[in-house]
Amino acid sequence: MTRDDSAFLSSQAGDETPRPPASVLQSLGWQPFFAQQISVDDMHTTPPVRVTEVHRSGLRVLGDGIDMMVPPRADATVGDWLLLDNNLPSASQLMQRKSLIKRRAAGHDRSVQLIAANIDTAFIVTSCNLDFNVARLERYIALAFDAGVTPVVLLTKADLCDDPSGYVTDAEAISADVIVLTLNAKSDEPKTRLAPWCKPGQTIAFLGSSGVGKSTLTNALSVNNVAATQSIREDDAKGRHTTSHRQLHILPNGCAVLDTPGVRELQLTEAEAGVAEVFSDLDELSLECRFNNCTHVSEPGCAVQAALKRGDIDQARLTRWRKLVAEDQHNTASLAQRRSKDKAFGKMIKQAKKHKSK
Repeated sequence: MTRDDSAFLSSQAGDETPRPPASVLQSLGWQPFFAQQISVDDMHTTPPVRVTEVHRSGLRVLGDGIDMMVPPRADATVGDWLLLDNNLPSASQLMQRKSLIKRRAAGHDRSVQLIAANIDTAFIVTSCNLDFNVARLERYIALAFDAGVTPVVLLTKADLCDDPSGYVTDAEAISADVIVLTLNAKSDEPKTRLAPWCKPGQTIAFLGSSGVGKSTLTNALSVNNVAATQSIREDDAKGRHTTSHRQLHILPNGCAVLDTPGVRELQLTEAEAGVAEVFSDLDELSLECRFNNCTHVSEPGCAVQAALKRGDIDQARLTRWRKLVAEDQHNTASLAQRRSKDKAFGKMIKQAKKHKSK
C-alpha cells in the first residue's frame, strides 16, 4: 500500500454535497451498459463508484454507501466509473466508457484534456447576446457527435432579447439533427422543458462559455442551489469564471448533472467523425471531388467549389468547415507524434533499466 493510498483510505470529502442514498447506484447514472461489465460477486469485492469531482489532490467518488477520495490519476475524469479496490484505491479499475468528451488541452504540450465521461445528453448553452457564436456552437456539437452524445442547444437570456428568432434560425441551421430551445434559466422553464432528457439514471452536462447560465440551469433543476453563480459584464456580455472545476451533482429524481467551467479555447482533436456529422452535406459533396486529397480551394474537379459557384452552399460555412477539418487533422497528427515519442522514450527507459540490472 502506498502512502497516498493510506491517506485516501481515511479521508472523506468535506464539501456540502450530500451523500447519495446507499440503495441507488441508478441515481448516480448506473446503466445496463456498465452492469454487463461486472459480475454479481465482483460487485461486493470491487464495488462500482462514480467520479463526481476531479481535484489535483485526488478524485471524489460516490457509490452505494461510499463517499471518499481516491488518489489522482490522469486516465480518469468526471463521470467515469471505477471498480473500487478498497485495499489499494490507486489500483481501482477504470470501467469501459459509454462516451467521452475531450479536447486538445490549452498550451503547446500536444496533450488531450478529458472533459467528461459517460454523458447521455450535452446541453450546449449560449446566450441571446454578444456571446452567441455559430462557429463555437459547431465545435461543441462536433465534440458531442464524435463522443456519441446527444447535443441540444439551449439559448438563454431570451427574455432579455427583443427578438430571439434570429438566434434560433442561425442555431437550427447548423444541423437538422440538433434540437434548439430558448428558455429563461431563472424561471421554472428548465424543469419542464428539459424534463425529457433529465430522467432517472441519465447523465446530462451543461457546456458553454462563462456567464451563459450553466450554473443557473443546474440550480434550476435542483431543489437546493448547488452551484455558485455570478452576473456577466454588461458591456461585452462576457462571463466570469464561477464554476472552478467540473462537478457532478445528483438531482433528487436520480438524474446526474454536470456543471462545467467556461471554456475559452475549444481545440478539436481526434474528432473527424463529429466534424463530418456537423457538416454532413459538405462531407458528402467532398466524396464527389476528382482527387481524394482535395482541399476544396482551387483543385480541378472539386465538387465543393462547383456547389459554391452554383450558390448551393454558403461561403462562410465552407470556410468554417475547412478550418475545423484542418485543425482536427493537425491536432490529431500532433497527438500521434507525441504518443509515438512517449512510447519510444518509455521503451528506452525500460531497456536502460534492464541493462543496468544485469
